[in-house]
Amino acid sequence: MITAETTTAQVRSALRRALPKNERPGLVLRAMGRLERASVLDAVAGPLRRGVQALPLSRTTRDALHGKWLGHPVHPVMVQVPVGAWLSSAVLDLVPGAKVPSRVLIAVGLAGAGPAALTGWVDWADTHKEQLRVGLVHAVLNQAGVVCYAGSLGARLIGREKTGRLLALAGLTAIGAGGAIGGHLAFRQASGANHTESFPHLVSPGWHSLGELATVPLGRPERRMIEDLAVLVVRDADDTLSVIADHCSHLGGPLSEGTISDGCVTCPWHGSVFRLSDGWNVEGPATAPQPAFDVRVTDGEVEVRLRRGTPRRSRLALTRNR
Repeated sequence: MITAETTTAQVRSALRRALPKNERPGLVLRAMGRLERASVLDAVAGPLRRGVQALPLSRTTRDALHGKWLGHPVHPVMVQVPVGAWLSSAVLDLVPGAKVPSRVLIAVGLAGAGPAALTGWVDWADTHKEQLRVGLVHAVLNQAGVVCYAGSLGARLIGREKTGRLLALAGLTAIGAGGAIGGHLAFRQASGANHTESFPHLVSPGWHSLGELATVPLGRPERRMIEDLAVLVVRDADDTLSVIADHCSHLGGPLSEGTISDGCVTCPWHGSVFRLSDGWNVEGPATAPQPAFDVRVTDGEVEVRLRRGTPRRSRLALTRNR
C-alpha cells in the first residue's frame, strides 16, 4: 500500500540522488557531463553547424543576431517572448472562461519562437565541440516544445480543448528542460559570457614592464605576460605600440596567434575582429571589447598601464620618456 509517508520518502530519495554531494556530483551534473562527452552527436552537429554558417547573412546581420549592439548575446532576451507567453497561457488554462486569451498567448509564443531560434542557432555555430553537443540537445528540446504548442493551438481551434491543454503541458515540459540545459550551456560552459571580464580586476594599478622595445617584433602579434596574464603586443613601423588582452572575449581564443590587418587583429578560433588601438570589437561573434593598455617607453623599456573607461576610436601614439 502506497502511503503519503512512502511517497514523501521516495521523493526525498530521488532528490538526494539528483543533487550533488560533497564527494561527488549528483545525477543532474553526471548526466550533463555525459552529454558534453557524447561524441555521437558530432555527426549531426558538424553538418548542421556548417549549414548555419553558410546561411546568406551579411556580417552586419550576423553581428546584430549575436547581440554586438547590445553588448551581450541577444538570444536570452528573445526567448522571453515565447517562454513568457506560454507560461502565461498555462496559468490561463487554469482560469475558467479564458480559452481565447490562452490561444492568443500560444500564438504570440509561436510567432516569437522563430526569431529566438535564429539568434540561438547563429550563436551556437560559433562555439566549441562540447558546447555544440549541449546546444544541439537544448535546441532539439525547444523545437519539440514548439511542435507541441503548434499542435496545441491547432487542437484548440477545432474544439479539442483537452488535447490542446495536454499538448501545451508537454510543450512547457520540453521548453523547461531545454531551458535548464541552456542554463548549463550559458553558465557552466560560459557560452556567450565575456571571457575577459575578470581581466581588469586581476591587473594591479600602475605601470608594468613588457621588456625592451628592441625585442618587440615589427608588424606581427607578440604574446607577453603581465602578472601571469597574457597580453597581445603589436609594434608598427613607426614604433607605435598597441597592447590588449590576449584571450578573446568571445571564447578565450589566443589573439597572438591571429592575423593583423588594417589596425585590427582577427581571432584564429571564430573570427572575431578587434581594433588594436583600443580593443573595440569591430566584428563578432564577440559582443564585448578587449581590455586595452596605455603604452609608454622609458629608456628603451616598454611599460603599460591598464586603460579604464570606454574604448576610444583615436589611435594612441607612443610616448617616449627619456
